[in-house]
Amino acid sequence: MKLLILGATGPTGRHVVDLALRAGDSVTTFVRNPAALGDLAEKVTVVAGDATSHRDVLAGAAGHDAIVSALGRGTSVRADGLFTRSSAAVIGAAKEAGVSRLVWLSSFGVGETLDWSSTTQKAIYRTLLRSIYADKEIADERIRNSGLDWTVVYPTRLTHGPANGTYSAGDRLPMKGNPTISRADVAAFMYQAAHGSEWIHRSPVITD
Repeated sequence: MKLLILGATGPTGRHVVDLALRAGDSVTTFVRNPAALGDLAEKVTVVAGDATSHRDVLAGAAGHDAIVSALGRGTSVRADGLFTRSSAAVIGAAKEAGVSRLVWLSSFGVGETLDWSSTTQKAIYRTLLRSIYADKEIADERIRNSGLDWTVVYPTRLTHGPANGTYSAGDRLPMKGNPTISRADVAAFMYQAAHGSEWIHRSPVITD
């Protein structure tokens, strides 16, 4: 499979890249700063650009079977329109390039998943993460209405732990406290989703 991976230099995106390379996929990384790829740049096709630019994303999308977006704001709690603007750019570029499959990373607590959150989670989502989650909600709805073969993934709090492969995934999962999932497991789920049809037009919640 030919994959275009957005957010490839981020902690989750890098896991997706590694999985794809180990499986023998053809990987194109879409990055703002190619130098951040380090030695990985020798193993992938590198497209430098801005994920909020339709023109830039289109330059990387042509000829691919699927787009996997692991875009994030790092440690920032301000959205600055990243997700709304990048979702518009990705949807438009995917359609123009003829790429129907899109796997998009969101966050548990965005949109209707807030209603399923625990009291502890709600307190965090409604205060510290309010700006980012509002931006993500708009982006997620835009993707669901895009006409693409989308999957929008909702992981609980992300950690840097190793993959354990025993996470739970479902259209709705009960929550207690502030559950977590490793970025490695999230990447594995997204990679598998891109290669199959089970999660097309679904918004899975995933957690350990």
